Amino acid sequence: MSKGLGTTVGRTSRRRMLRLAGGGLTMAVLGAGLTGCEDELATGGEGSTPSPRSDSPENGKGGKDGGAPAPLWTKSVPAQTYGDNDELVTVDGVVIASGDPLAALDGASGKERWSLPGGAVPGAPLLLGNGTLYLASGQYDGNVIGYVPGSGKETWRSHLGKEYRQPRPIAVDGQQVYVIAEILEADGSSRTNVIAALNSTTGKVAWKEQRDLGTQQNGIHAAVQGRYLVYTDFKKNLTVRDTATGRQVWTQKTTKTSYGPFVVHQDLVIVPQGRRLQAFALSDGAEKWSVETEEFSLFREPSLVEDVLYIADSGRTLWALQPGTGKKVWQSTALKDASAQVPRQFVTAGGTLYAATDLDPQGGVHAFDAKTGALRWTFNDKTGDHHAWLVATDGKRVYALHGKKLHALPV
Repeated sequence: MSKGLGTTVGRTSRRRMLRLAGGGLTMAVLGAGLTGCEDELATGGEGSTPSPRSDSPENGKGGKDGGAPAPLWTKSVPAQTYGDNDELVTVDGVVIASGDPLAALDGASGKERWSLPGGAVPGAPLLLGNGTLYLASGQYDGNVIGYVPGSGKETWRSHLGKEYRQPRPIAVDGQQVYVIAEILEADGSSRTNVIAALNSTTGKVAWKEQRDLGTQQNGIHAAVQGRYLVYTDFKKNLTVRDTATGRQVWTQKTTKTSYGPFVVHQDLVIVPQGRRLQAFALSDGAEKWSVETEEFSLFREPSLVEDVLYIADSGRTLWALQPGTGKKVWQSTALKDASAQVPRQFVTAGGTLYAATDLDPQGGVHAFDAKTGALRWTFNDKTGDHHAWLVATDGKRVYALHGKKLHALPV
């Protein structure tokens, strides 16, 4: 768990505000047909011939000129993303971007494997676990539904109850799917919300707990580690619950609102809070380590990839840290002289660290040497679209989503 996106330090981005609206029930589903899906070159139009495969990089080092590689394929997709990491996923040979219809494309060819009318609820994650893709129902009928990612076949369905409105999955483990939903009043309004666990085999409610008055059902980021369900929200809450009972183990206020994902590693939860990156014990919330960035810089969202914690700050410094201790593996200032947006999502493949930036223009996907932090190249599709970039990888290709353009880059 992808899926916090300020354009400037200290204020919420336009895309983040859209994300806030996207989580609410008052936002209309932005329908967009799955059209224009012919092969396209990132820098050309329909009918363009992709660059020869010989222009592709070796081990992520870039094209023949040392620049970014040409995409293996580029597709137009009906994406409706708000910048969260869990809105682009790859699993079972397909890549899926949140949208309506929700379409799964073959990772190798870009051809459509299946599509789901109604798609994903705007602002809700594409949640993967137990070989299943869990979605809030695009029909807004109170169902949470599980699908086989490779085929789109429905295999599981659960309904929290008619007294709750639009439950949305937030996390999953081997036994349960965790959801959050509004509690309906007699007049159809809602002032409170509930967090609940659904059995991932039967769909039956394992437990449900009403959250405190004043909390919101929007803006939740969550993860499960063993017996602990961890989540943050827009009200500066960091909360841990027992997965077996739903009982609150502890909660505390963060110093800054968390607009994006955090990291869970072994017995720690790691949360960026302004200039500080802090690690707390899952068992009791005690601080275990913290790291500070330079004055006037703020940490962005962290990613845990292959037991390394990657995070950038607003001063364009990229950090690689040991998640258990906070000690530096390396620190890169390769972007200091660049005008590009700061990276805020990371994946690795073939010894290369791929970092997606926030709002374009002049953002894109940066490729770094995963061992040193040296910048190799930056890919940008030059569309000028102001959407955030998202990346995912299956180890064979890196998928970069920008607006409604999905690119498959060679590894």
